[in-house]
Order: sequence, then structure tokens, then C-alpha cells
Amino acid sequence: MYRQFQEQLDAWRYSSNRKPLILKGARQVGKTYLLKEWGAKSFVKVHYVNFERTPQAVGIFVRDLDVQRIIRELGFLLKAGINIEQDLLILDEIQAAPKALTSLKYFCEDLPQLAVCAAGSLLGVILSEDSFPVGKVSFLYLHPFSFREFLVAVDDRESHKWLPERSRERA
Repeated sequence: MYRQFQEQLDAWRYSSNRKPLILKGARQVGKTYLLKEWGAKSFVKVHYVNFERTPQAVGIFVRDLDVQRIIRELGFLLKAGINIEQDLLILDEIQAAPKALTSLKYFCEDLPQLAVCAAGSLLGVILSEDSFPVGKVSFLYLHPFSFREFLVAVDDRESHKWLPERSRERA
């Protein structure tokens, strides 16, 4: 399913000063789905960690924030080596792992070649004792499906051409 937002993800991916990405948005707008689908088309391999479904992954970040060790242990947990030059790492429901959120600073500083995306719908309301990686992450906000995207998804080209020009450009 096409989302116009994929263009923003492509721009982030190819940015010369790419930082780890935090994708924010309301529940059920498709953050995880979009990251997985886009990642599968854009990277050699996608490594997906959901901190709510895989609580043992949270422990990987608690010991220390050495990103080389974190990558090795995540690869072991996922039973797949992570290629820092070609793969995408998705950290989902990151609000359940405050140290993982803090680690994004060190991914930015020590391993900028790895594409790291974090997602979580409750990030705006989480209060944590851990530090937040201010200035070391990029943010994008995913909105719900637009009417234009809906028309594209159901292949309704006839209705699409009746949209005002401004609506077709924006959404």
C-alpha cells in the first residue's frame, strides 16, 4: 500500500547527516507497517525489535550503551547478523525501553552508518529518568491515511482527478 510518507523516509535515508529516526504518530496509523514495508523495499535486510513483545531485548540496553555490543547481542537475539552498511534496524514500541531511547544518541555518534528507526505511539507522554537524545535524532510524524492515499489504494483514478489541484499536491 503506497503512502506518500515514503518519500520523506527516502529523504531521511539518503541525507548526508542522517541521524537515528524517531517516527511518531497516533496509535494505529501504520507506523510499524510503513517502516517494515518501506524497509523491505529499500534495504538488503530489515531487523525488527518490538520491546513490548520481546522484553529480553530491553535487557540488552540496560547493561551499557556500547552500540557495537548492542548490535552483536541484537543479532544473536534475532538469529541474524546486522550489516551496519546495508540493513535497517527498527526499534518498535521504544517507550517500553528507556535505555534504548537513550542509546540513539550513541548510534548517532558511534555508528552513523547504521540506519536506525524507532517508533512508538506514546513517546510524547512518556516521562523517564533516562536522558533523551536531544539533537542526536531526527523526528517525523505520520498522520492517518489521507483521502488521496485512500483513492490511490482503491485504484479510484476517476475520483482522484476531481480533487482540487491543491489537494492532489499536498496529500
